[in-house]
Amino acid sequence: MRTMAQTISQKILAKHAGKKAVEPGQLINCKVDLVLGNDITAPPAIKEFEKIGVKKVFDQKKIYLVPDHFTPAKDIKSAEQVKMMRHFAKKYGIVNFFEIGCMGVEHALLPEMGAIRPGDLVIGADSHTCTYGALGAFSTGVGSTDMAAAMATGEVWFKVPEQLKFVYTGKLGKWVEAKDLILYTIGKIGVDGARYMSMEFTGPAIKKLTVEGRLTMANMAIEAGGKNGIFEVDEKTRTYLKPKTGKGIEYRSDADAAYKKIYEWDVSEIEPQVSFPHLPSNTKPVSKCNVKIDQSVIGSCTNGRIEDMRVAAKVLKGKKVDPNVRLLVIPATQKVELQMIKEGLMEIFIKAGAAVSTPTCGPCLGGHMGILAEGEKAVATTNRNFVGRMGHPKSEVYLSNVAVAAASAVTGHIISPEDL
Repeated sequence: MRTMAQTISQKILAKHAGKKAVEPGQLINCKVDLVLGNDITAPPAIKEFEKIGVKKVFDQKKIYLVPDHFTPAKDIKSAEQVKMMRHFAKKYGIVNFFEIGCMGVEHALLPEMGAIRPGDLVIGADSHTCTYGALGAFSTGVGSTDMAAAMATGEVWFKVPEQLKFVYTGKLGKWVEAKDLILYTIGKIGVDGARYMSMEFTGPAIKKLTVEGRLTMANMAIEAGGKNGIFEVDEKTRTYLKPKTGKGIEYRSDADAAYKKIYEWDVSEIEPQVSFPHLPSNTKPVSKCNVKIDQSVIGSCTNGRIEDMRVAAKVLKGKKVDPNVRLLVIPATQKVELQMIKEGLMEIFIKAGAAVSTPTCGPCLGGHMGILAEGEKAVATTNRNFVGRMGHPKSEVYLSNVAVAAASAVTGHIISPEDL
């Protein structure tokens, strides 16, 4: 008798739960392949871990600790947080601890270094852990308590999510990026449109996206409330992974798998999108925007990869940032920063009048290195624009793709590169 039809996400969960199949709503206990924590979420998890009373972690090579939110440490408290992580890593022999000088923003660093394989089950005490679905893994954010339990046991429980399918057809227009597809999607279904559901991205337009573009889309699944975002592995994925990691297990959704809902959009009708304050779902076409800005931020776990830096440099080459705008360019990893130097992108940014930072989450969460004052407005390639997200509660954040953020820095107001 044939096992019930399953999606990619269901197959991965079933495999890690030791079952042939799983159904939405079912409670399961799964073995994890990787546990991740950062300098905000790992310290509470470490405290809970110590209360458990175990003498060792479940696997010294499967725990990743990446201080990236407030690094380089901005104050005494943030320095103490990292100190706690550093001591924990040494005490339990955790191999994968990455500090400044050898680190990056966690969700850019792990795919880059080959830590993620197709078919893996990954949890992280950070909501944007859903990024790794771009590589055919089931990855999702959890709380610090779950992280502590997983570090001790290598297991975590799930309620199997319902399944949504997003089909994208057509051809992307000029200056339209993967970021625009996910902003458009969130604008259509809302910030709770995929609440605790698996978001499967597919279609002819998706196949044409780079892996970096897919990482951007998966990263923002949580902004629609998604439990995870996921893509089917294809030749582009294999090429991206080949020099980095082992093969993993490639899963495909069955043709007759059940979805709660299927959405289909023609991407040729989508222009660059901008999310207005104070929700990622408050999207408008860039042609409908004319907002004066004080700051532009290019970077984050959403858009800080080398592909993003090349787009920004293409827009900024030979131009100058508006004197009333602060342009911050933040490469997501040390490797990206080094590649920027090799390709001459760093020179383009500095000559344009940008400030280039060491890898950090920094301003994205209102951490440091780019905080907004009262009344200030920023366009950013980050993933959230909630009230006070980048600083003062009366500041405003507008989300966009990289090309729009770069062009807007030049003009002083939100604009499409097409209109420069």
